[in-house]
Amino acid sequence: MELVVYLAGQIHDDWRNLVAEKAKEKKLPIKFVGPQTSHDRSDSIGEDILGEQPSPLYKDDAASDINNLRTQVLLQKADVVIALFGEQYKQWNTAMDASAAITMNKPTIIVRPSSLIHPLKELSNKANVTVETVDQALDVLAYIYE
Repeated sequence: MELVVYLAGQIHDDWRNLVAEKAKEKKLPIKFVGPQTSHDRSDSIGEDILGEQPSPLYKDDAASDINNLRTQVLLQKADVVIALFGEQYKQWNTAMDASAAITMNKPTIIVRPSSLIHPLKELSNKANVTVETVDQALDVLAYIYE
């Protein structure tokens, strides 16, 4: 049985590739999906499809509509969602994706350092599991196959 796992979180480093490599090392049958990781593509998709917009507000709004549709489709197809929160980047999109997944009754694993326990307490309380590392999140997924 292959699980589809949506990886929610910042797009500014290669954490998704590291998760996929670790899952492969553990021989976990997982297909990973997630948000558009090309920041430029994500920001320009509205104008790429709809044409030049009259202002930056409309450009962002058009891109947001299309990115939200993409996220909704992939979240609905996912069996599990892993939402990674970290120290370095603002996490608005991650919080939005995690909240959407929880609302859709998707099994959700939140990964957050201990320094974010307080700001994420309500979200963590709604998730199925909260851990501090991606390795722990993969161990949770591995347990499904035992």
